[in-house]
Amino acid sequence: MKKVKLIEVRSELGAGTRGASMGIDALRVACWDKGCDYFNRFNSVSVPDLNYTLFDQDLFPTAHRIDSILTVQKNISKAVEQTIEMDMFPLVLSGDHSNAHGTIAGIKARYPDKTLGVIWIDAHADIHSPYTSPSGNVHGMPLAMALNLDNLERQINEPEQETVFFWNSLKKLGYNGPKLKPEHLVYIVVRDTEEPEDYLIEKHGIRNITYAEFTEKGAEAVAKETLERLKDCDILYVSFDVDSLDSKFSKGTGTPVEIGLTVEEAKELNYHLLQDPRVVCYEMTEINPTLDTENTMAENAFEILETATDAILHREFNSTTIH
Repeated sequence: MKKVKLIEVRSELGAGTRGASMGIDALRVACWDKGCDYFNRFNSVSVPDLNYTLFDQDLFPTAHRIDSILTVQKNISKAVEQTIEMDMFPLVLSGDHSNAHGTIAGIKARYPDKTLGVIWIDAHADIHSPYTSPSGNVHGMPLAMALNLDNLERQINEPEQETVFFWNSLKKLGYNGPKLKPEHLVYIVVRDTEEPEDYLIEKHGIRNITYAEFTEKGAEAVAKETLERLKDCDILYVSFDVDSLDSKFSKGTGTPVEIGLTVEEAKELNYHLLQDPRVVCYEMTEINPTLDTENTMAENAFEILETATDAILHREFNSTTIH
């Protein structure tokens, strides 16, 4: 049984709404309120976040704070890579979803020759670039970094030279070139996208299992189909954004969206996905308690986190375990 190590990333530099840096502490509060020892059971490491730079003037209108984000992601990548090297399972708790690219970079740095599959459970596609983003918020860009896609066919912005420098540095982080192929990405319940993202999803045939499909098939069948679609991948990474939940369960996140998962559905989905021994890393992100009352989002998320961790600790490792 692999030991879980918590990697805490409080950076919210990629988000448009402030407060996601407090998400990890909100999870801790949910844990205390439940009288649970979760955060005592695992070693944790805190990655330097650079949130203090939020008080500085932002010089990058098409990719806000991308200079500081590069530094943060280098630290995340190193922490993830070292955790896997120590034969532990990195469970990343992060502020905003831009951090996920740092996680992917760390996985790929450790396994440069393995084929990586990514399961992205989210309301958003997060596949914008500085050339296409209407907001310039980098939490909408991690998958474009990982896939090495600028999407110039749908360009609306003219990023400055310095922005392009940092963007290209991010794309190369951990591994020089695409860290995964579009066919090795599966979206689950993505439902709030912009046209440049729709263009890429259609162009590359990226699979998105809609919520309607999810309710029709059920969590277990969706997990099975997802894992089957990624059968050619050696290793898998599961990224869970709490806004994949329906907005009635996820007020405490920067961009809640209607018609999404219930807490029970999310627990079941994560549990079945994490049974696969190819999963080498799990991430939970975008909890923002400042947008919430009674810490509801974090309490819901903590339930999902406990279920996910349980699945990681108790899955049946067989001959396909990664070395």
